[in-house]
Amino acid sequence: MKILRAEEQLAIIKENVEEIISEDGLKEKLKRSVADREPLCCKLGLDPSAPDLHLGHAVVLDKIRTFQDLGHRAVIILGDFTGRIGDPTGRSETRKQLTEEEVMANARTYQEQLFKVLDPERTEIKFNGQWLEKLSMSEVIRVTSTYTVARMLEREDFAVRYRENQPISIHEFLYPLLQGYDSVAINADIEFGATEQKFNLLMGRHLQREYGQEPQVALTMPILTGTDGLQKMSKSLGNYIGVNEEPVEIYGKVMSISDELMPEYYRLASTFKAGQVEQILEEVNRGDLHPRDAKMRLAFNIVARYHGSPAAHAAEENFKRVFQRGGIPGEMPTHEIAWSPDLDLVPLLTTTGLTSSNSEARRLIRQGGVRVNSKQVNSSYKFAKADSYILQVGKRRFVRLILK
Repeated sequence: MKILRAEEQLAIIKENVEEIISEDGLKEKLKRSVADREPLCCKLGLDPSAPDLHLGHAVVLDKIRTFQDLGHRAVIILGDFTGRIGDPTGRSETRKQLTEEEVMANARTYQEQLFKVLDPERTEIKFNGQWLEKLSMSEVIRVTSTYTVARMLEREDFAVRYRENQPISIHEFLYPLLQGYDSVAINADIEFGATEQKFNLLMGRHLQREYGQEPQVALTMPILTGTDGLQKMSKSLGNYIGVNEEPVEIYGKVMSISDELMPEYYRLASTFKAGQVEQILEEVNRGDLHPRDAKMRLAFNIVARYHGSPAAHAAEENFKRVFQRGGIPGEMPTHEIAWSPDLDLVPLLTTTGLTSSNSEARRLIRQGGVRVNSKQVNSSYKFAKADSYILQVGKRRFVRLILK
């Protein structure tokens, strides 16, 4: 594989990057890497606090893949140890600590999903319990002695909680120190994260200096806005698109974003090159390409990326049939239920997974968002002993109901 000059690599790396600390430091590391023909160690720490990765995570993974394509290696550190503490970043209260079993179950699903973006041949996965579990009390004291409480309280989330007299547990101060120690343990050259992770990334630089290592470069990426167009993409906010979701669901969610949000998704969530993105957006601005068609192109690209082109074609055809032609999907979950004259629509929606609770079911029925066999219904709907029914909630959720 041809190794590009440091300046050429840097130009490619800088695309879509929010901040590099420091760019001169990165340039020097790249020059040394080219001269020694030695790949850089690119670190990403992930605490498996939830079982799914979403497109927001993939923004950072994409940049690591860029480094891999340039010949460098990725070390993904799954926080089986730090995950039990919980990252306080952005928290207004102490995070609930997970059990080791919960963390490891989530970590297993992370490993499956990471390689939808990263090159397995250039990726090493480590668990930080390998070294953090072995730290003696004296070593922990050494780590904590390198940083002051005053500096820790400069961190925005801690500062806000301190001003508002919200509790801050001592173990939360340990989190940035221990994840920073991860950089020491693997002698990282570069650490990646979203902009909100800057404090943690700089902690790695600080500890590497304290331990006599050359400090890593901190590289931050933009935060992807969720499908609601208001807040960052987050599973807890329900505005996310999971990389492991069904193709039809991914396609539908991409189509649901606003036209104003589409450029951000093109730049951060698709595989289109910068020049292609600018050309597509310019066509939209000139009126030569309808925003709906541009969004369909985007949805196809994202589905194909995580599930392959055949799945993207099927998802697109499903979307056209359901939304553009007013039809129903060719495939949907099937539930068999024993018929009775007292069969109630509200709990049935929850039982079949179309709603998360009976209260949500009632709310959606009141809002006119529930259909049976394509007809809007109310909560008093009665089921006859027919062969089957199609239950629909909103625009994308369908279930085939078979009454026995």
